[in-house]
Amino acid sequence: MRLRALLENDTLGLRLLGGEDELDRTVRGVMTTDLRDPSRYLAGGELVLTGLAWRHEPEDSERFVRILAAAGVAGLAAGEAELGAVPEDLVLACGRHRLPLFSVVEDVAFATITEHVVRQVSGERAGDLAAVVDRHRRMMTSGPAGGGPEVVLDLLRSDLDLTAWVLSPTGRRIAGPTATGAAAEPPAAVRAQLAGEQLAARRDGRRGPHRLTATDGMTYSLFPIRSGDPGDDVRETVLSDWVLAVGADADEWPEERLDLLYGVTQLIAVERDRRNASRTVRRRLAQEVLELVQSGAPPAEVAARLRVAAPVLLPGLGTAPHWQVVVARVEWGVTAEQEYGADGGTRLGDAGKGAYGGTRGGPDGGTRGGRDAGAQRGGARKGADGGAREGATRDGAPRDGSARDRNGRDRNGRGGAVRDPGAREGSSPDSGGLPGGIPGGRVAQSLLEEILVDPYATGPEPSDRIAVAHTGDEAVALVPLPALPNGPSDGATDHPETAEVQADALLAAVREPLSRGLDGDGRLTLGVSAAVHSADGLRGALEEARHARRVAAARPGRVCAAGHQELASHVLLLPFVPDDVRRAFTARLLDPLREYDRRHRAELIPTLEAFLDCDGSWTRCAARLHLHVNTLRYRVGRIEQLTGRELSRLEDKLDFFLALRMS
Repeated sequence: MRLRALLENDTLGLRLLGGEDELDRTVRGVMTTDLRDPSRYLAGGELVLTGLAWRHEPEDSERFVRILAAAGVAGLAAGEAELGAVPEDLVLACGRHRLPLFSVVEDVAFATITEHVVRQVSGERAGDLAAVVDRHRRMMTSGPAGGGPEVVLDLLRSDLDLTAWVLSPTGRRIAGPTATGAAAEPPAAVRAQLAGEQLAARRDGRRGPHRLTATDGMTYSLFPIRSGDPGDDVRETVLSDWVLAVGADADEWPEERLDLLYGVTQLIAVERDRRNASRTVRRRLAQEVLELVQSGAPPAEVAARLRVAAPVLLPGLGTAPHWQVVVARVEWGVTAEQEYGADGGTRLGDAGKGAYGGTRGGPDGGTRGGRDAGAQRGGARKGADGGAREGATRDGAPRDGSARDRNGRDRNGRGGAVRDPGAREGSSPDSGGLPGGIPGGRVAQSLLEEILVDPYATGPEPSDRIAVAHTGDEAVALVPLPALPNGPSDGATDHPETAEVQADALLAAVREPLSRGLDGDGRLTLGVSAAVHSADGLRGALEEARHARRVAAARPGRVCAAGHQELASHVLLLPFVPDDVRRAFTARLLDPLREYDRRHRAELIPTLEAFLDCDGSWTRCAARLHLHVNTLRYRVGRIEQLTGRELSRLEDKLDFFLALRMS
């Protein structure tokens, strides 16, 4: 705004005392001060408001005005409340330095002037930024991308003082401001919380922006970056949509600023669409490899196809990779009662829970030894989102740039998914066998592309090393591993780029936010194979990943995963024990102990778990439970008396072990 505009508003109580020729100066901000030297707080272009408390003698005016002029302020407004009329020495000093001077009547608060200036300046900045955003959008839609989302995020920060980040559905940071001085990026836990809130809001049909005070104490405003067409079922895209997280409370924002932020989401969606289109070749290669593997093609033919795919999947590395296979299945229409064994398995209760205080194949897919999921070597490969279109509008208007037509085919006309032998009867390949024709395979495909992104990739987009195909109602990812360590690592030479995907770490990275997006009627199950060293092993790796996914499907929860480590044990068999057999077996062995514990608080069940976990060692078990050995012997004797079993016999130990695993 111009200084001249201040005189046009009578409510501000301003009267010009000097500097009429300088009234076309631009006001970029406002500052109230009574410091003798406020230079460290001035950036230039401000209207300075002062109550003159700094003036003790006439000479002070010259020094104060000289400092303001050197800082490049737009003008000075002096209040009349302290000294009455503005001193003549201040008027003369402003005249010498060509600094416009106003007086402020006593009954007008500086806050009134500040609010007016801030509102005018912010509105003009928003208009300028909107023009820049619109110009940038035209550039991106008509030619190469103009720098990606970071460009517009830097504009938001410089012009509107808003810090924002683009997040994936799991909270992975996709883009953020690059300029120096930007606010620190929210920690991983907060990003996951923000992503989960956005997913829950979309499932509930709430209108954005969504406001959330996160665990770090800050309030964020979430603007969806949507994909698909307005008429699509929300379940087709909810697990792959990005979100713009703004570090500010948008509750009282004017419509103009909200419209600008929705325009920003549209602009980012254009870039997202470009990234999605770049996956077309990788998807096609993965589909071809998967078709060969499923059809039982000779390993030499599969190896030849992999040699063609390697330069695309591992750009710049030039080495033949090892591979892992990850299988995912997204199901909708799963009620809370059906949440267990959703793909035909039986409910296992807490089958993933450590049966006797340990973490043998825990609910996070953990391995024996109880290592924390986040501490797994290499961690989970977290990732970028599956697809993108031109972003949402506030009124739900159609968006351009759809990456697939209404029949579910991609922009290259490729739509035929391989018929999954396990798909439900009466369902089409396009529908993925899911209720309402929701494309379960394509939903899982986009999701795997998000959660398997290699965080250590050096390419322009980390997802350039992930190839995901879909068949029927499942998605299959070929995860290339450029190198694998020879033998066990001591930790000192373990490099992240050599790490395999770990089921438990993968689950830990995605469970919290995705569970909120699936809440009510959705379920995600994941299976991870071991690494294979050649095309000969891909068929077995695919079957191994599918078996692991079935084990995960037998566990409770909206998001479950299992790894290949769990397939070499009883865990593979337990999910398929019929419910009535499982209930009868566990009741016969454990119900007497539970009833006794309930009446006497004897802790026989925890004692049994610890005794088995210590492989029947009296001293180790007593030390773990902080009991005298004689007390432990008494409890074990009571267990044997109540159940008619003997814990010295291998068969009875095995029965107790299985009963605890199935309970």
